[in-house]
Amino acid sequence: MTSQRLPYYLGCPSWSESAWRDSLYPENARPNDFLGLYAQVFNAVEGNTTFYARPSPIIVQRWAQTLPEHFRFTAKFHRDISHGGDLRQQLQAADDFVQLLAPLGQRVAPLWLQLPASFGPLRLAELASFIDALDRPLAVEVRNRAFFAKGDEERMLNRLLLDRGVERICLDPRALFSCVSSDPAVLHAQSKKPKVPPRPAALTQFPQVRFIGHPVLEANDAFLLPWVEKVAGWIEEGRTPYVFLHTPDNIQAPELARRFHGRLMARLPGLPELALLERAPVAQQLGLL
Repeated sequence: MTSQRLPYYLGCPSWSESAWRDSLYPENARPNDFLGLYAQVFNAVEGNTTFYARPSPIIVQRWAQTLPEHFRFTAKFHRDISHGGDLRQQLQAADDFVQLLAPLGQRVAPLWLQLPASFGPLRLAELASFIDALDRPLAVEVRNRAFFAKGDEERMLNRLLLDRGVERICLDPRALFSCVSSDPAVLHAQSKKPKVPPRPAALTQFPQVRFIGHPVLEANDAFLLPWVEKVAGWIEEGRTPYVFLHTPDNIQAPELARRFHGRLMARLPGLPELALLERAPVAQQLGLL
């Protein structure tokens, strides 16, 4: 059974972790093979790489040749677009970005716009103009505290997105911030991720969830199980959620994603298992050392 049959999209923040040879990829897998192997197990990936660097056209072509049609790549607008000032002045750059990724076709859906904490309620008209001009499937992540206060500003944001068929990305970092640790990976993640309350929106047919996990897999369950119920409910309503699982250094992200899916299988009998990649025989592994 493969991820193609899933009624929702499940994935990790990236596909390129060499450390996943211990858990996801065969020991003898080459980095150039990682994306194709990843897509045999999961049917979506966060496009975090595009936030930090635009891929070359050759790389995009390689992705397009590797990924199956049913796969979804939630490409994040480069930070010079989302964090570069007035969004209305970034429309040409945004269109260039969309054209760069055009070889991926429908696999880029939705595009993600991650806005900085400085992007507050006074800039909502700017956001509306950007969305209207872009006219592409889009999901937006906000980090300004006013959009989490359950007041008029949050209602205005949600109404703006709802009226335009744009999803509000739900970031849930509670498991991460429940961790008391001196581990540099945990401290780094806690310094980078916003400590905001989750907003499990379903403004469209495609709710978007980013779960930032605890480094001890079992410690995530108290935070994960409500999401199992929420995602199951969305699926039963006929929606197609996207769920992405992180851990502080993301080395355990595939295991956390499998953990989530296993619990969702218990909630939704008949849900297919995730594929298991074949491991290289021990003798072959030793021969490659």
